[in-house]
Amino acid sequence: MSDAERNGLGTLDWVLILAPYRKDAAYTASLLQERGLQAQAASPEDLEDLLALSPGVLVVTHEALDPKAIATVGGFLQAQPNWSEIPIVVLLDRAAQQSRIQATLSAAWPRSRQIFYQRPVAALELISGIQSALLTRARQRDVRDYLERETELRLELNHRVKNILATVISIFDMTRRGATSMDGLTQDFKGRLRALSNVHSAVFDAGGEAVALTEVVKSVLAPYIAKGQSGITIEGPEVLLSRDAGTTLALCLHELATNAIKYGGLSQPDGRIRLEWNIVSSSEPTLTLRWTETGGPTVVEPSRVGYGTRYMRAALSSLFGEAPDLVFATDGLRFSISGLLSRLTPETTE
Repeated sequence: MSDAERNGLGTLDWVLILAPYRKDAAYTASLLQERGLQAQAASPEDLEDLLALSPGVLVVTHEALDPKAIATVGGFLQAQPNWSEIPIVVLLDRAAQQSRIQATLSAAWPRSRQIFYQRPVAALELISGIQSALLTRARQRDVRDYLERETELRLELNHRVKNILATVISIFDMTRRGATSMDGLTQDFKGRLRALSNVHSAVFDAGGEAVALTEVVKSVLAPYIAKGQSGITIEGPEVLLSRDAGTTLALCLHELATNAIKYGGLSQPDGRIRLEWNIVSSSEPTLTLRWTETGGPTVVEPSRVGYGTRYMRAALSSLFGEAPDLVFATDGLRFSISGLLSRLTPETTE
């Protein structure tokens, strides 16, 4: 079996031959190999192990059909997954009663596609039949791959839906705790959900698990710019974020923008917001992001810590590995955060 494993068996594209007498196995294997088909001879002792490597076709001679071999093949067939129906080529003696043998094997070997040849059989006819059987096996393999991928997608979708719902519940709970009226709760909750939706749309449009930081920023700030707020400056290099990092930053930027509209730099006609980020190159590159407000009302540090501040500190500390710096300067709020770029970017696969 170790030789078979080293030869790369197990991909449904090779032929297993059970022909323990004379030189039938060696002859058949040589015949197939000359046509570019991979073949492996089996002895009765290693038949079970080789079947476990998933051959594409099984070739069995009449002499090999003893009760033990029939039972071994039957056990393998019973254990096949739903997508599998292995073709079995049976080489019968000229004098064999094919109908009786076929009835016996059909009962003992369910879910197999049996193909019978009476010897002597022309080499071209046998090879053609085995090639056709391998094509059938290849179609089964395609069905297997499709089902496996579909299962993976369902599991991934289930995982993501659960994560999104958990995020929505968390946002609602924390928004509710900070609400002073039903209208305020409704507006704040809708705004946070919109920010969450926008970043998921940005990731989807990007076609993968990564999203550009610029797209995250635009998805959050576009509504404020569209309302005539031209005092927003955005500047920074292209940075790809993971889905989770993009979602976290989008929600945090939404909190900053909402606060700026209500109390800060965007609440006055002459108010300005500058959002910038840069990468400091070193042995481990670091991303620094800054939000600076000017031209708004005189800032007074709030007497209690609200939902937005609590969320940003907790979420960004977890994401960046460092706590954010939030300064309620009298001339405008200043916010900054720095951390290793590797914590924010999508994982790469080799």
